[in-house]
Amino acid sequence: MTRQVNVGGVTIGGGAPIRIQSMNNTRTADVKATLDQIYKLKDCGCDITRVAVPDMEAAAAIREITSNSPIPVVADIHFDYRLAIEAARNGAAKIRINPGNIGGPDRVRQVVDVCREMNIPIRVGVNSGSCERELVDKYGGVCAAALCESARGAVRLLEDHGFEDIVISIKSSSPRLTIDTYRTLSSECDYPLHVGVTEAGTMREGVVRSAVGIGTLLAEGIGDTIRVSLTDDPCEEVYAAISILKALNLKTGGIEFVSCPTCGRTRVPLIELANKVEDRISRLPYNIKVAVMGCAVNGPGEAREADIGLAGGVGEFLLFRKGQTCGKIVATDIDRAVDEFVKEVIRVGEEANKAD
Repeated sequence: MTRQVNVGGVTIGGGAPIRIQSMNNTRTADVKATLDQIYKLKDCGCDITRVAVPDMEAAAAIREITSNSPIPVVADIHFDYRLAIEAARNGAAKIRINPGNIGGPDRVRQVVDVCREMNIPIRVGVNSGSCERELVDKYGGVCAAALCESARGAVRLLEDHGFEDIVISIKSSSPRLTIDTYRTLSSECDYPLHVGVTEAGTMREGVVRSAVGIGTLLAEGIGDTIRVSLTDDPCEEVYAAISILKALNLKTGGIEFVSCPTCGRTRVPLIELANKVEDRISRLPYNIKVAVMGCAVNGPGEAREADIGLAGGVGEFLLFRKGQTCGKIVATDIDRAVDEFVKEVIRVGEEANKAD
């Protein structure tokens, strides 16, 4: 088990739940826009967010942002140690740096001293795209051994100053390299690990690549906090992270939605139907399993564990609960069928909430 680190009241590691992170894509100096997005992220299920601090204007804005944020805010710093110091003094819940490029031992010590004074952790962030040239040459390319050595060197810079309130991340755009690197790192240290596949891509490719990389590691018990990096709205990163955790039974609560693939027996526009139902119910506050199936013959049996389900037919849809039919929705119009089914989902969800 990893040691535990406190990030603005949210614990990471040491048996705490896997924490979900994202990163604001607003200009940090625009305090209103940044806070608006942070509140949206929190409502989506985000535990911790990160903001870019490219200049002193952004570092100064951290004070008002952190004073009004509903979740901890991490300051992301590159190269300039003075930005890290200013962000830490202005209330950042954690500082993300690479000690190797912050400007020498004395500047690392100054950052460490302020973080120790403010009682905030440092996340050591190593990236495959910026691995030290000497390590790339030593190992004949960017590989797990090179990245782990880079991380160990960065951590030592902090440990040399007696600082061990550390979280480590080593990110790559390759899921395979990400998996290999974190497997090695987890066997070498007990610091909490922030896991993610960086530059994973757009929604279609990025979710798959992240699920492979992050999901494999979490299934092996590796990782204490995660970020799904997507070229999309940051809220989509949070939704994807929640789905990964729920798929591994590492997070419970909320609607679990399942649907069958189409086949030659399907007599309804199942793809459209399933997408519309999922869109309408995915954020409902019920801990139930919902199924949409394309065939009234096999559908209920295939989704036997669903609390409530819909099976398509010609001109009508069967309702079922726990694999047993319990009614019909007569409708040739998909939107009407969706409306009626969503009402049933809400009814079953309310019953479940009362029972709890």
